[in-house]
Parts: sequence; structure tokens; C-alpha cells
Amino acid sequence: MTSIFDENGKNIPCTVIQAGPCVVTQVRTEEVDGYSAIQLGFDDKSDKNTTKALQGHFAKAGTTSKKKVVEFSFDEELNLGDTVGVDLFVEGEFVDVSGISKGKGFQGVVKRHGFAGVGQATHGQHNRLRAPGSIGAASYPARVFKGMRMAGRMGGDQVKVENLRVLKVVADKNLIVVKGCVPGAKNSYLTIEK
Repeated sequence: MTSIFDENGKNIPCTVIQAGPCVVTQVRTEEVDGYSAIQLGFDDKSDKNTTKALQGHFAKAGTTSKKKVVEFSFDEELNLGDTVGVDLFVEGEFVDVSGISKGKGFQGVVKRHGFAGVGQATHGQHNRLRAPGSIGAASYPARVFKGMRMAGRMGGDQVKVENLRVLKVVADKNLIVVKGCVPGAKNSYLTIEK
């Protein structure tokens, strides 16, 4: 993330995303596959770490092996081996960005669900500040309801952030600058949809 200044001098937080070049590795059609879509490949990968089946798949498209392959529905007609860049995006339009959020490991209820803790009022007990407290009712229902918010693994989920405004498109470097933050750590893969 970084920040840029707009024409009024306001400092806007933003994220710089490398969004290309993406190569069309497969064209799905209604006749063959039952639906229409375009498969895009991004980020080169060595043939040594690619299966023979995938090597053949990429060779048919006339491109090198790719690390990330995702399907999109496109309005315009694209052919096998075509390159898609950031010129798809226009400054000022809104996009949806999805990715895998940062994994935070096993976390307690205060961090994971925003519980308040007991606010220092422990009556002398130790290590009760961030405990979840009671989780059940009484002899009826005599069980804990499903979906009870408890401690557990946090992060590492598929997250979609919607309606991020495109602030800038740098076509020669395949960079797109969107307002706000996106899910995931640095250098993780994202899917951008218009």
C-alpha cells in the first residue's frame, strides 16, 4: 500500500497491483464446455515445476508455463494466445478485488470476533481478561448451539472487497492503483473483476 494526492491535495490511501500481462490459455465455448469463458494465465513458472499435462496445455496456447490460471467471462471476443493487459481498466471506474486474506493462526475470541473481554473487572482472578465466558444456557437446551463464536483458526479465507475505485492505470508497467486496501499479503495473487 501507499498513498497519493488528488487534485484537491487530499491524501488518498491506495494499493498498487500488477495486473498483467495475462495470456489467454483456453477459450471455453457453449458448444464444447456448456458455458462461455476465457481462461487467463499469469506469472511465469519453470517447466521443471509444471506437470506434463499442463505443459501441453500452455504449449497449445503458445505461451510459457504459468503459476496462476483463472477463468473470467468476457464481453469481447478473445483468441488463444492473446495478451490481456491493464488497458481493460479505466481511471475512475469501480472494481471488485478478491484474494486469500492473511493467515493469523489460532486466535482467541477478542481478536477473532471482537469480544470486549471483562474490562479489568476480574474480582482478583488471573488470566480471565480475554476469556470467552459462558457458552451455554441451562438444562434446557442442554447443549451449545452450532455456530457459537469461539477461539479458532483466523484468516486464510477467500475475501472479496467490492467497489474499489481505480485511481490510476500505468499501462507501460501493467500497474493499476486502486483506492483502499485489498486482501492478502504482499506478492499474493488477486482476482480483479469489473
